[in-house]
Amino acid sequence: MIHTKLAFLGFGNVGKALARLLLQKSRELEERYNLTFSVTGIATGKHGIAINPQGIELGDVLTLLKDDKQGDISQSSFGKPPSDNFEFIRACGADVLFENTPVNYETGQPAVDHIHLALELGMHVVTANKGPVVHAYRSLTDQARAVGRRFYFESAVMDGAPIFSLFRETLPASKLVKFQGVLNSTTNMILTRMEMGEGFDQAVAYAQKIGIAETDPSGDIDGWDAAVKVAALATVIMGISLKPQDVERQGIRHITPKMVAEAAAQGLRWKLVCSAVCKDGGVQATVRPELVDRASPMYAAEGTTSIMQFETDVLGRLSIIEENPGPTTTAYGCMADFINAVSG
Repeated sequence: MIHTKLAFLGFGNVGKALARLLLQKSRELEERYNLTFSVTGIATGKHGIAINPQGIELGDVLTLLKDDKQGDISQSSFGKPPSDNFEFIRACGADVLFENTPVNYETGQPAVDHIHLALELGMHVVTANKGPVVHAYRSLTDQARAVGRRFYFESAVMDGAPIFSLFRETLPASKLVKFQGVLNSTTNMILTRMEMGEGFDQAVAYAQKIGIAETDPSGDIDGWDAAVKVAALATVIMGISLKPQDVERQGIRHITPKMVAEAAAQGLRWKLVCSAVCKDGGVQATVRPELVDRASPMYAAEGTTSIMQFETDVLGRLSIIEENPGPTTTAYGCMADFINAVSG
């Protein structure tokens, strides 16, 4: 039996969903994978920090933050809580760190430094944060390998859908030469609502209401989130380092209800299409609105559904579709990475 001590750095929607999923799957983890776990640390952005080497009751923390939005988890801490995230990492005593702090599109910081420190201290690291993947994938992967640990990030793109692990584990000696698809759930939902007759601002407000768009939705509607995901796929799977700034990017702000209606009359749909193709030793990558017809697999992707189509040198087109993802699907990707890191 393997007992693993876990720490959560970031405890927002994904962190809470992961905690619930781990509790739900605890018996299955024990029976199928000989894994048991305890949580020795939780650091939140708004509700304090807690460390307890004897274990923190996840159920109690979830109840506290559900029933009292102003709750402070520091009451669960053994001794004085750490003053910042780096002190938290040093003090938590975990075997696995779930690093799910907010993404920084431009530099990946401070998550990159969080992960470097955790690896230096002998922890496996699992993250849904795209920033470290595009800005420090090689250095973090090399460090993890050098210390015999894993740096996994399945949920960084398409939530819990197995994309990175698909190429890492099941497609040996294949070379990804092209990919194309819809990767941003928020813009896809906005365009779907516009097809239903809503204006742009009304559709954005709906996305914010259901929790898939931020108060400032510019990262989605201006294409930055999609560009980061394209950069992550190119960097990791194509093996060609690409930064979000290198992706030719255009968002959906200029798409009007009239444009959407005219496209529908012709049997077409607007989609924010993400694509990359290997070319002349590099990669040409774009994020831009495009019209797609019924022959395209992207045509049927409505609401928050994502789709990605891959082309390799040894297989035909391979598509992955994820319908209506949410925090639980993202959390599943983190849990799968945890299992693979510890048991692999």
